[in-house]
Amino acid sequence: MKSKAVWALVVLNVLLLAALVGQWLRPNTAIAQMPRPSDYILIPGHVQGSPAEVIYMIDTQNGLLSARTFNGQGFSDMTPIRLDRYFQGGARGGQPRGRNY
Repeated sequence: MKSKAVWALVVLNVLLLAALVGQWLRPNTAIAQMPRPSDYILIPGHVQGSPAEVIYMIDTQNGLLSARTFNGQGFSDMTPIRLDRYFQGGARGGQPRGRNY
């Protein structure tokens, strides 16, 4: 009787050890979810010389700027602009115009 219990505990310990070692052997990759949709920043504004209001939309994931206005008959959309080409130029050096520092 004791012999069967000892062998059962040995088999159980071997299985637990194999499960523990198996956790270390496989690669540690995080597979959480599908790629999520982009984040948007919406900024309300107005255009001089036009009664229409405008909504500026910035797509932060893809780096796009667009705008949408409502002109009475429907919506009018602006062609998206890629923002990365503007941000890659960097700041220009030198002194500001109009002031002596």
